[in-house]
Amino acid sequence: MKTFSQKIIAYNKNLQFSASLPDGYKVLNPFSEHEETIDVMEAFYQKYYNDFSKRKFIIGINPSRNGAGVTGVPFTDTKRLEQVCGIKMESAYTHEVSSVYLYDMIAEYGGVDIFYKEFYINSPFPLAIVRQTKNGSWVNANYYDSKALFESVKDFMIHTLKSHISLGLETSEVYVLGKKGATFIQRLNEEEKMFGDIVALDHPRYIQQYRSKEKQLFIDQYIITLKGYKLK
Repeated sequence: MKTFSQKIIAYNKNLQFSASLPDGYKVLNPFSEHEETIDVMEAFYQKYYNDFSKRKFIIGINPSRNGAGVTGVPFTDTKRLEQVCGIKMESAYTHEVSSVYLYDMIAEYGGVDIFYKEFYINSPFPLAIVRQTKNGSWVNANYYDSKALFESVKDFMIHTLKSHISLGLETSEVYVLGKKGATFIQRLNEEEKMFGDIVALDHPRYIQQYRSKEKQLFIDQYIITLKGYKLK
């Protein structure tokens, strides 16, 4: 019987997206584009998920270029990966806004050992999506930014969510980071019946970037929600 870490590591190593996207969008796969990503991803999951415990599912949108788009670990930039998780990435140094909030919340929850023992975080589209601007540069994009983009990744998202569930996740309630994203997860769930209750939380980037003065209130809300549902 494989441990949780063995299953997610194998999944990530084989993760590929080959469907076509609308013009102006492309997918970045850190597991094939950054040689060290596989090493730090393996180290992370072996450290926190090397067991057979079931976990609750926290669902993001899709990784950013500076978070899991480099480290392979959702909502974790290289700074938090090293300073909090003790795993140094030699080939890159990134700072990602969402990671700041999430790890501040995790610290108040009880720390990474406790948090990751109870929760698994990933995305329905687990690779970074970027969009080309008028001046030719590439910026982060979300799977729901256009109807055409969503339709091009929808089947892959359903397959991905079912793959996550198969790792050993509880499905009676799940937590979605970002209220807009929650509406799309709800839509997929109505079609596929994957989850019970879907609980929406404000997205870490939104909180850190636009509501930082109220950050502690949001952290308290996260912890009450996550622990409250856990104790039902």
